[in-house]
Amino acid sequence: MRQVTGGRVLDGIGTLARLGLAAVWLVSGLLKAMDPAQTYVAVRAYDVLSRPLVSVVAGILPWFELALGLLLLVGIGTRAVAVLSAGVLLVFIAGVTQAWVRGLSIDCGCFGGGGAVAPGQTQYVQEILRDVGFLALAIWLIVRPQTLFAAERRLVTSGSGIEGN
Repeated sequence: MRQVTGGRVLDGIGTLARLGLAAVWLVSGLLKAMDPAQTYVAVRAYDVLSRPLVSVVAGILPWFELALGLLLLVGIGTRAVAVLSAGVLLVFIAGVTQAWVRGLSIDCGCFGGGGAVAPGQTQYVQEILRDVGFLALAIWLIVRPQTLFAAERRLVTSGSGIEGN
């Protein structure tokens, strides 16, 4: 009985991690998708990609984030989506870190907006810590992707008679 209860608690924690990370991707993707010109400005501000690559990244990123968010919200491919999320978050952390080290004065554009800001108006430490927190959610889901109310759990259970993720 104790193991079942402990498993349920861990499933609940996983559910909160899955839904929290889903919300992050849905909000950030939606804000970027609603203002593609500003998303281009934000990606360009990092000054690491050529103009053609900036256009590609700025065009794809919002939709990729929305896809990650929807998959997590529904609970399909949780571990795989968490791995992709961790990879994207590591790229974001590296991007902010390199901007900071190079002395660029930019807003990350993580949740819309972005681009050049006045010197001293950067929030690199907060942006990196926030993304490390999101990375922790992704890591939890990589290690233990079992969550409550996940579509994949229902599909596996109904399809094979075995419950899992």
